[in-house]
Amino acid sequence: MSAIVETRNLTKTFGKGDIAVHALRGVNLTINPGEFTAMAGPSGSGKSTLLNMIGCLDRPTSGEVFIEGIATQKLRPMALSDLRRDRIGFVFQSFNLIPVMTALENAEYILMLQGKPVKERRERVRDLFEQIGLGGMESRFPNQLSGGQQQRVSIARAVVAEPALVLADEPTANVDSETGMALIDLMLQLNEQRNVTFLISTHDSTVMDRAHRLIRMRDGQIDGA
Repeated sequence: MSAIVETRNLTKTFGKGDIAVHALRGVNLTINPGEFTAMAGPSGSGKSTLLNMIGCLDRPTSGEVFIEGIATQKLRPMALSDLRRDRIGFVFQSFNLIPVMTALENAEYILMLQGKPVKERRERVRDLFEQIGLGGMESRFPNQLSGGQQQRVSIARAVVAEPALVLADEPTANVDSETGMALIDLMLQLNEQRNVTFLISTHDSTVMDRAHRLIRMRDGQIDGA
């Protein structure tokens, strides 16, 4: 079974000389298919920077990132963009929904970028909405949804295109504890029923307790996994 993610001696430095910040210091990490992994650590420990490297949103200073065996640092910008679109889903702390689009349109956005036919897009989103408790809310705009419902749309958008990996950056930070628990239950359900691989950055002890694997980061390094 080949790894979904592998990082080798990954470093990221911001700035130069006396003002250099070493956000990542030689990180080696492997994420296998079907894992539900939480990544914890204090602010400034490198969690978000590592997610950005794995998600191909930023380039490392040195080291390597492999997604399904593909060396991302060797890809041209267009190929890197295609890899990010097709193989990686993102769930953000602030939801990042497009306010002028309905819930359905937000959720189908990646499928639209992939050129999927309208009928297929709509069917896939509606089936997923029924599964995750959003049935009947397809035509609502983000400002007509609660925070928890908006994050469910965000999760739907992340998984509907069946990526190899979903990266979630503090997905429960902007909702109350009860809603956060429901969101984690939802992600665990998708992990089990659809075999979606999750890597979640979090400060939430509930997420840490429910994860199948916990990685702790400190000062740009993995403290334990």
